[in-house]
Amino acid sequence: MSNNKEQMKKYWKQNLKYLAILLSIWFLVSYVFGILLVEQLNTIKLGGFKLGFWFAQQGSLYVFVVLIFVYMKLMNKLDKKYGVDE
Repeated sequence: MSNNKEQMKKYWKQNLKYLAILLSIWFLVSYVFGILLVEQLNTIKLGGFKLGFWFAQQGSLYVFVVLIFVYMKLMNKLDKKYGVDE
């Protein structure tokens, strides 16, 4: 029983690590790139739009959707590793 609890603690620790990394990436893209560094990024153009504007309007949404799929893949792998997959 104790071994199972330790395995679940490791599972949740890894899950929280994934969440922290992915949310940090999203924060970086949406807040830092879209708000704090918008003026510097606006000197670069992407598809006719200023890059800072693009990050603020579209980039953070695209990154968020990609991060959802990355999280799904990571969790499926983690679930299989710890035997809690469906």
